[in-house]
Amino acid sequence: MFLSSFFLVYYELNGVFIMVFYPQERIGLFIDGSNLFAAARALGFDIDYRRLLTVFASKGRLIRAFYYTALIEDQEYSPIRPLVDWLDYNGYTMVTKPTKEFTDASGRRKIKGNMDIELAIDVMEMAPHLDHIVLFSGDGDFRRLVEAVQRKGLRVTVVSTVRSQPPMVADELRRQADTFVELLELEPQIARVLAQREDRNAESSGSGDQ
Repeated sequence: MFLSSFFLVYYELNGVFIMVFYPQERIGLFIDGSNLFAAARALGFDIDYRRLLTVFASKGRLIRAFYYTALIEDQEYSPIRPLVDWLDYNGYTMVTKPTKEFTDASGRRKIKGNMDIELAIDVMEMAPHLDHIVLFSGDGDFRRLVEAVQRKGLRVTVVSTVRSQPPMVADELRRQADTFVELLELEPQIARVLAQREDRNAESSGSGDQ
C-alpha cells in the first residue's frame, strides 16, 4: 500500500499530463486557436473539437468554451471559416477579429492577428463565475494573466506541449500554472481519427485548421 501511494505521489509531482478536476468545479476553456493548431500540427495530429469539448465537460461544470482566432476578411475563401462556423454552432463562444496587414523593415508584407488582449479580458471578466481556467496556449505573455486569476482564488491548467522541437510552451507559463497538461498525452481523447476525417471532409467539422 505504501509503495503504490508513493508512486502515485511521485507520478503527480513529475508527470506532465495529470488533470485534477473536482465534480462541482465551474470550468472555463480559453483556446488560443492559432497556438493550439500549431502545437497539434507539430505533434502530428488533428484536433476533433467535439471530442475536446466532451472530455472537459465530463470533468466538472463547463460554463463556457471560448475560441480565439483572427480572420483575413478580404479573402474570397478562408480555410478557417468552415471551422469557425462549425464551432459557433457546436458549443463554443467564438471571438474573432480581422487581421491587419503591415510591411516590416525589410519591405516584406506580413499579417498580424494577435488575440492576446481579447483572451485576457474575457478571462478577467469570467473569473468571478469560474473555479478553474483551462488555457490552451503556450504563450509566455499569459504568465501575468495566470498569476492574476490565481490571486483571485482560481486554479489554472495550461495545455500545450514540451514534446515538439522546439517546445511550444514557455517555461515561465508552465511554472506559473497550477497544472501543466502535455497535449500529446491528450491525443487519444481529442484527436481526429482517420474515419472521422473521411466522413467529415464534406461537412467542415470542428477539426483540423487552427
